[in-house]
Amino acid sequence: MGSVTRLQPAEPPKVAFHKSEMSRILNIYGRMVMSGQAKDYAIGMFRDHAVFAIFRRTAEAPTWRIEKVPSLRNQQGSYVVYGSQDQILKRGHDLAQVLKVFETRRFEVVSNT
Repeated sequence: MGSVTRLQPAEPPKVAFHKSEMSRILNIYGRMVMSGQAKDYAIGMFRDHAVFAIFRRTAEAPTWRIEKVPSLRNQQGSYVVYGSQDQILKRGHDLAQVLKVFETRRFEVVSNT
């Protein structure tokens, strides 16, 4: 008879933003870049949450953070937007509703003249 080989347990899957979620987030980010409010971004995928960080300048702490925390899905909502001082700007179950916090900011149209 053959021997039994024990396999190492697989690493738990990392939390990530879905393609449709990234589309909404990058749409907001693009408008912020056009208005000069954002210059860079970073994406982090961890075991328990995913982060999309928006930077006003590349060498400083993020000005805004959009986080997806699936463990809070049944309580406060999976999505959270944090400000630069780690204050919660908006929290909820629907990403589109949470991203409306950026609609209150004025995005100026850049013209090619």
